[in-house]
Amino acid sequence: MLLGVSDALPEFTKVPVDQVGVSGGEISFECQATGNPKPRVSWVKRGMKISFQHFEIIEFDEGAGSVLRIQRLRAPRDDAIYECVAENTEGNVSVSARLSVIQEDRLPSGFPNIDTGPQLRMVERNRTATMLCSASGNPGPEITWYKDFLPIDPSASNGRIKQLRSGALQIDNSEDADQGKYECVASNMKGVRYSVPANLYVRVRRVPPRFSILPTNKEVMLGGSVSLTCVAVGSPLPFVKWMMGLEDLTKEDEMPMGRNVLEVTNVRESANYTCVAMSSLGMIEATAQITVKALPKPPTSLIVTETTATSVTLTWDSGNQEPVSRAKSSNNDFQEVDGVSTTHYSIGGLRPNYDFGRGPPSDPVEVRTAEQAPSSPPLHIRARMLSASTMLVQWEPPEEPNGRIRGYRVYYSSDLTAPLSTWQIQITDDTSMTTISGLTPDITYSLRVQGFTSVGDGPLSDMVQVKTQQGAPVSSVLLVSECLSQGEIEGVLFLWREETVLSTAGLWMDTH
Repeated sequence: MLLGVSDALPEFTKVPVDQVGVSGGEISFECQATGNPKPRVSWVKRGMKISFQHFEIIEFDEGAGSVLRIQRLRAPRDDAIYECVAENTEGNVSVSARLSVIQEDRLPSGFPNIDTGPQLRMVERNRTATMLCSASGNPGPEITWYKDFLPIDPSASNGRIKQLRSGALQIDNSEDADQGKYECVASNMKGVRYSVPANLYVRVRRVPPRFSILPTNKEVMLGGSVSLTCVAVGSPLPFVKWMMGLEDLTKEDEMPMGRNVLEVTNVRESANYTCVAMSSLGMIEATAQITVKALPKPPTSLIVTETTATSVTLTWDSGNQEPVSRAKSSNNDFQEVDGVSTTHYSIGGLRPNYDFGRGPPSDPVEVRTAEQAPSSPPLHIRARMLSASTMLVQWEPPEEPNGRIRGYRVYYSSDLTAPLSTWQIQITDDTSMTTISGLTPDITYSLRVQGFTSVGDGPLSDMVQVKTQQGAPVSSVLLVSECLSQGEIEGVLFLWREETVLSTAGLWMDTH
């Protein structure tokens, strides 16, 4: 007999808690439930399911878990009770939490403050990355971390991710999945404060091929043998093959990675041999020459001065400037004879050999100066509104980047008198445009752009100002809402974009 799991109402495993946020800041409510069938979680505010543009809902656990993210808090708009509803075919259950929003100038003493927030980081895969965070407040705030708006649970990483006593987040043996946007959150009984988000980039070390051991020119006797060694490195490790002219000397399915030794036997003529190293990042070549040594002048005045039953002693005039150091025996194999400094030797059939020629020049060396921070700002800053709360910012790279631009910081603020350290920042990669959303309608914003290399930050661009567009009048929305509450209108259908009501698509009246 098979026993199945009986159906069950949802039960909450994580519930949202009451929070106090600061105006202009952020908060996150987290909710998760179990049940059979698996429930789905949704959010309700003042009896209506949340779907407003400025709210962001991030689902996990196949919809049984959810994080409600509210950014750029405003009072009294966001002051409310938020309800999490878990529902399956067996029914639904709910739990609620209150959000209170306080203006920055009215914060109670001891409200948390982020002293050091995370910064942009790039780390190679399998290396350790550390995202810094420290906070102050009274009582001392607790620090937690979010990645891509979802809470981080270090205990679920088997010790690979840990939060240090200082509040910093340490990620060992970094993986591709660790890449994302990180925030640290400081909270105590007075309220909650979020850091400015910072991106962590995990990259695979990618290095184009280069030769660590170049093949060198060799000289060899006619009919002799020689070996050529070529070693290349890079990431990924390159394949290495040998060629002579257009002929491949290494079979394609037998190409080794990193190192290839070419054995050349019975050399009959001089030739060039090319080592080729290749990977997905490129191909490089290096050529070495095998030179067959020229034979010396033939001996002259050869006479026999002594014979025995097993040997013959010859005397000759070499006609060469250097002493003979090698001789060829009767079986056509070359053998080396050391210490011959005269023109006679007791070995039959000698044929003098003479080394001459000029050695090859050294290989060239290339060098490049190190990078510096940019010495000029990004150029031609342009901004235009895409909607009432979203703008597109474009620019051109600095005239003097002094290296490869790794990214840009876009500073923006609605308060021109505020110090730059309090402006909001959006960090991009090496592209020359970005969009900034969540802006307040009918406000003038100031913009400045700054480029940076791996060494440091360049100067800020000139300031550019742009005014956001006006949204729809609030009174129109309140009027329709009032009619609905009085029963004069059965329903209303809106078309909207970026929190701005564009038009009323239809109204119908209660004729009763």
